[in-house]
Amino acid sequence: MEKTAAAVVLASGAGTRVGAKVNKVYLPLAGRRVVAWSLDAFARVPGIGVLVLVIRPQDTELAQEVLAGFDGRVEVVHGGDTRQASELNALRHLAPRITGGRVDAVLLHDAARPLVHPELVGAVLARTREDGGAVPGLAADDVVEVDAGHLVAQVPGAIRVQTPQGFRAGPLLEAYEQAEREGFVGTDTSSCMERFSSLPIRWVPGAPENLKITYPHDLVVAERLLAR
Repeated sequence: MEKTAAAVVLASGAGTRVGAKVNKVYLPLAGRRVVAWSLDAFARVPGIGVLVLVIRPQDTELAQEVLAGFDGRVEVVHGGDTRQASELNALRHLAPRITGGRVDAVLLHDAARPLVHPELVGAVLARTREDGGAVPGLAADDVVEVDAGHLVAQVPGAIRVQTPQGFRAGPLLEAYEQAEREGFVGTDTSSCMERFSSLPIRWVPGAPENLKITYPHDLVVAERLLAR
C-alpha cells in the first residue's frame, strides 16, 4: 500500500481581531480568499495526497466558493469549540486511513498563514517522516525571561513557532484521543504531543514571510509580499 501524508488546514476560528464581519480567512487577498493561498501551497506538494479543510458550519457557503477551484480534492470537516477539538475532529475523520496505514503523516496548518510556500511544507514533511515530529520556527532573539527579582535575561535557543506542524499520524491520533479522555487542552499541537507522546519534535527553519493574519495591517503586508 502506498503511503501518503494528509494536510489539515484549520479555518474554524472567528478571527475577530482583524475587525471584519466575515471570518478573516475568507477575506480577499491578491485576487483570492486568504485560505485559498494555503490550500494551493499544500496541493502543490507531491507527498501530500489528502487535503482537509476544517470550517465553521456558518462558513459553509464561503468554503464551497473557495473549494470550487480545487476540483473536489479538498475534504471538509466541521470544527469544534476549541482549536484542539477542531484538530481532533479532523483526525477522527482521517482515522480509518491512519489506522489502515494509508496516511502516515499529518501536517496541521493555520488557514490565517496564507504565505506558506511548498518548500517549507516539504521540509516539515520530510523531517516529520524522518524523526516523527517537526515544527517550523524563527529564532526569537527578542524573547527574554524575568525572574522573581525582576532581572531580565535572554532565553537561549528560543524560537517563534509557525505552522504547519507535522507529526507521525498514528501517535498523533493516539495522543489526541488520550488528551480528550483526560480533559487536557494544550496551547498548540506540539504541546499536546509533548504531553502524550514520546515522539521527538524537531525544529525546521521557518520563513519570515509565513506571517499570520491577525490585524488589518497584516493583510496589507501580505498583499505586498505576494506582489513581489
